[in-house]
Amino acid sequence: MEDAVAGLGDVKHITSIVQDGTSTTVIEFALGKDVDRATNDVRDKISQIRADLPAAIRDPIISRIEITGGAILTYTVAAPAMSTERLSWFVTDTVAKSLLSISGVAQVNRIGGVEREIRVALRPDRLLALGITAVQVNQQLRDANINLPGGRGTLGASEQSIRTLGSANSVEALAARPIILPGGRTARLGDLADVTDSTAEIRTAARLNGLPVVAFEVLRTRGSSEVKVARAVAERAALLEVQHPGVEVRKVTSTVAFVEAGFWAAIDALLVGSALAVFVVWLFLRDWRATAVTCIAMPLSLIPTFLILSWLGYALSNITLLGLTLVVGVLVDDAIVEIENIVRHLRTHPERGAWRAAMDASEEIGLAVMATTGAILAVFVPVAFMPGIPGQFFRQFGLTVAAAVTFSLIVARMLTPLMGAYLLKPTTRAGSEEVGDGRIGRRYLALLGWCLGHRKTTLAGATGFFLLSVALVPLIPSDFIPAADRGRSAMALELAPVPPWPIPMRRSAARRPSCATGPRSPRSSPRSAPPASPAGARHGQHHHPGRPAQRQPHHHPGPRAERALTQQQFETAIRPALEAIPGTRIRFGADGMSGAKASITLIGDDAGRLAAAARELESQMRGIPSLSGARSVASLERPELLIVLRDARAAELGVSAAAIGATARIATIGDVDQALARFNLPDRQIPIRVMLAEQARDDLDALRALRVTGRLDLAVPLDAVAEIRHGAGPAQIDRLDRVRKATIEAETNGMPLGEATKLIAALPIMQALPAGVREREVGDKEVMGELFGGFIMALGAGVLLVYLVLVLLFGGFLQPLTIMSALPLSLGGALMALLLAQKALGVSAVIGVLMLMGIVAKNSILLVEYAVEARRAGFDRGAALVEAARKRARPIVMTTIAMTAGMAHIAAGIGADAEFRAPMALVVIGGLITSTLLSLVVVPVVYTVVDDFGAWALRLWRRRPADPVAAPALSPGE
Repeated sequence: MEDAVAGLGDVKHITSIVQDGTSTTVIEFALGKDVDRATNDVRDKISQIRADLPAAIRDPIISRIEITGGAILTYTVAAPAMSTERLSWFVTDTVAKSLLSISGVAQVNRIGGVEREIRVALRPDRLLALGITAVQVNQQLRDANINLPGGRGTLGASEQSIRTLGSANSVEALAARPIILPGGRTARLGDLADVTDSTAEIRTAARLNGLPVVAFEVLRTRGSSEVKVARAVAERAALLEVQHPGVEVRKVTSTVAFVEAGFWAAIDALLVGSALAVFVVWLFLRDWRATAVTCIAMPLSLIPTFLILSWLGYALSNITLLGLTLVVGVLVDDAIVEIENIVRHLRTHPERGAWRAAMDASEEIGLAVMATTGAILAVFVPVAFMPGIPGQFFRQFGLTVAAAVTFSLIVARMLTPLMGAYLLKPTTRAGSEEVGDGRIGRRYLALLGWCLGHRKTTLAGATGFFLLSVALVPLIPSDFIPAADRGRSAMALELAPVPPWPIPMRRSAARRPSCATGPRSPRSSPRSAPPASPAGARHGQHHHPGRPAQRQPHHHPGPRAERALTQQQFETAIRPALEAIPGTRIRFGADGMSGAKASITLIGDDAGRLAAAARELESQMRGIPSLSGARSVASLERPELLIVLRDARAAELGVSAAAIGATARIATIGDVDQALARFNLPDRQIPIRVMLAEQARDDLDALRALRVTGRLDLAVPLDAVAEIRHGAGPAQIDRLDRVRKATIEAETNGMPLGEATKLIAALPIMQALPAGVREREVGDKEVMGELFGGFIMALGAGVLLVYLVLVLLFGGFLQPLTIMSALPLSLGGALMALLLAQKALGVSAVIGVLMLMGIVAKNSILLVEYAVEARRAGFDRGAALVEAARKRARPIVMTTIAMTAGMAHIAAGIGADAEFRAPMALVVIGGLITSTLLSLVVVPVVYTVVDDFGAWALRLWRRRPADPVAAPALSPGE
């Protein structure tokens, strides 16, 4: 099957898991592939090779995965008046059907409980005495206990259908059913076995606070709102309690709480950032009217942005809210520049009035405001279409920011001057609105004059700062997404192979059906449950055999503000106690949403070499002090009973290996589900499972005495044709891209993924892998590689587009280079902020760097644009630069402080999901500070150098030899 689908287009990875009796293959396509078409293509390929597959297997099931992530909700159901079996069926049938009718619910999987079935417990002594085998009993029961349509007949003038009825109406009738023995005799089924209305063997169970429960988990569909689904499920659960008195449905876990906490944290940051930005405006202008005009720019920019998000189909997710939160300072940026310029004109010439001041200021600052917004759009609009998984982060963030700043530009160019013209009033504070009138301003102008007089020293210092910034890059660890404190630790414990849940536990579950209703401490509420059902499983069912050796406790310590330890600190503290359990493998992050781990995947065709390399890698990873819990993801070898055929004796008696396998299977676990006889109930069918009694399955001598059908239907003892030995073998085989794989994982304990990967790559085994064994980057490591590869392309494209936009706005190629000189000056501050805060360079920090590239050009634009206009007005170059500094230094500082204040709440790490949001704000704040401080003196110096270069190039162009034919004569004025 892997070979068949490998030729399909856009296949990214093919993963296969082979277990007893099942083989699951997952085909992962590149993002953007039409899932419906991909599903049909896979179905066509499998149908073409169906004839090459074993004839005895069921037809392969091909389905697309509609779920996203893991379970978002877990509920327990208690009903004192119901038995465990009735309660389990109530969850499987009533609860699951009700919840699946909710839009956005993909699956409802029951956890714990029991499955009802008719148990036919064969007695080995009776089988031996009557000379019949377990396979023969199972076959006769399956053929006899069935209702089948039998055609149709015509009686008189009417046509009637024919049905053959063989199904027993009761357990007693089933026990009385005759079984044909060898030689033509018959015996009642009850004489061969104990027939009871019982439950299936318990191989999965759920416990809450140490007590057995029946629970269910809810998974949502792709594209659905997690919060809306959770609310709808809660409403339906309350309705079920009303419709079924005596039933209590109680929520015990939810991932939605973390999502909602992140949402309100973003809203808080948005409000606090807005308030701080407004305060900065008032602090500089000391004019409540001007401050009010600036404040209005934020809601008028945000409200239309929400409409754009709705039109694009984006939800208010953490990514979009983060974009709005970080862009708060930028939203008032244009309005600040506009209103500051209006206030300056009004206070300088109060006799002209507010209307004329607004018109003059708007005309003067228009190009600079448009250039600032154009630079941001030039970065984020193209980046929004980056391919791959990183593009999913950049797309929503980029388009959100682009929409917000576009509306900010519209408000600043149209509404802010209008409101300023009619709301502002002249004041008597004339002549005090320019830099240089105060002590700090005079020192700045003196520093600027010195830098203009020592251009080489200034440029050397700026270059040295940039080189120092580049030197900081190796010191900052790389990561993909930092581990978040979700208030939920999901563990996976794999013990040595053990028997299934014992009988006393089943009886305990039956005696205490309402144990889930007791109080629960938020600090000690573990839940143990089996793995979630695979995609495509029918609602409310578990379609895997279950592994009694595996446990999945979930610990919910409560809100972050109410506990002393973070989630990661708790996991680090509890690990030694868990590792002290002999023969136990521990893994945190079993739900796929919590914990942080480094994962190394080795692949190879030689299973022996691959296993040896994986064991050696696991051993060496255990020697890295900063990593913990290094383990192989492959299942532990399980003990086995090997039935080895005696070829000569089996051939003599006419016994085949297939017959022995069928006998062993039916005697110990019963036939496969699709081949079991069915018992009809009024509302459903339940299986009839034929197998040995439990005490007989624990007796190795009883297994040796099993009868196998041989030549002429003679029953032959198993011990006569085969030998039973003890052995061990893998419980599961994992494959990746058509070769075997072995994955070794380890918890990073807060270490960034990039640093952990470097330490693992430096191990001796990774430096010299055995022949035929190689590493394959998958998971977070693969995505992180895509992230930084795409980041370099996005950064280069963004810088180029910013330059092109500035060329179009300024009408030349040289002065935009002056403006672009502020970009490298911001890199040092961004990296130093990460280094001082001990944060990694991950996806959020990368988004911050890209955002920085768009907004740091603002300072240069304001300076250069005014200097160009001043020179056109008759100022010489030096005077024009000083005048630009006097007029534009204050709005530059104002906008920088406003943007920094708007992001300070996020950078401080306040609120949920701060681990993801804080690095982005730190990068922007650090870059803005250094870029602002340095660009105020470096950009004017760069302007003079570029201007000198332009004059030199022009003189060189004019000195070139003229073509007497092609070049027309020029007059002196031309």
